[in-house]
Amino acid sequence: MGLVSAEGKKPLVSFGVISDVQYADIPDRRSYHGVPRYYRHSLLVLQRAVQKWNEQKLKFVINLGDIVDGFCPKDQSLTAVKKIVNEFNIFNGPVYHTAGNHCLYNLPREKLLPVLNIPGREGLACYDFSPIPEYRFIVLDGYDISAIGWPKDHPNTLKALKVLQERNPNSDKNCPNGLVGLERRFLMFNGAIGKGQMEWLDSVLQNATKLNQKVVVCCHLPLNLCASCNEALLWNYDEVMDVIHRYNCVKVCLAGHDHKGGHSVDSHGVHHWVLEAALECPSGSNSFGRIDLYDDRLLLTGTDRMKSQEMVFSS
Repeated sequence: MGLVSAEGKKPLVSFGVISDVQYADIPDRRSYHGVPRYYRHSLLVLQRAVQKWNEQKLKFVINLGDIVDGFCPKDQSLTAVKKIVNEFNIFNGPVYHTAGNHCLYNLPREKLLPVLNIPGREGLACYDFSPIPEYRFIVLDGYDISAIGWPKDHPNTLKALKVLQERNPNSDKNCPNGLVGLERRFLMFNGAIGKGQMEWLDSVLQNATKLNQKVVVCCHLPLNLCASCNEALLWNYDEVMDVIHRYNCVKVCLAGHDHKGGHSVDSHGVHHWVLEAALECPSGSNSFGRIDLYDDRLLLTGTDRMKSQEMVFSS
């Protein structure tokens, strides 16, 4: 029997969510900020998630990025990515992946996108799909302009290095020391949406508006400063949100990357939800969820570390 909301309605569609599995066959260690990371246990978190999603007979799954950690030995990268993809594929339905920085530390784009079954546009990991007529999902590639994943002499790499050179004076471009407030987002493990992808986003939102569809935007990098720490934001999150705010169709933006998670509603009534990382679950605990979509709201039912949240859409 399907989960019902307070109004007694059945959801239009239900799907699974998880983010930042960051599996690696290495001992546990702590992050830069001293937070424990459980690299092998995250595989068990994913396995329990898939089992639960299958039991709930969900329609599809969205992974918000970073399936394998950057500390994974590089001679094991392809094997590790395929191993986690195979675990996702035990799910009885489509799995939609988002490219994260740790994915790109392990494999260049031309190898990564086919393994993740991402229908790339000119090498970009952005695409859209419509699981039911009432909703459109847009998956953005937050590492379009990035120093990660492209060849070293690629124009997108060079653009990213120029941004970092201008905005971050530290020799280690992953270090925010001396940067204040929102300037702290200009780190090498973040990136930006390029002009071509921005135009594509605008055209998809135009089309969704014509079809009277509500839209869920997915991006590994958060798009709202109140839902995320400054250090995790997309470099040009403000420009992306300017495009999104031209339309009334976008109701929710889902993200990963900032492992502690967060939620906010912006000035236009768009909900921003950053999912808590599977990587930071101690033994026996979990971080994954089920989302039920209704005409007027989204209900996230989280497990353990992942908080539950009802997001009512503004009219």
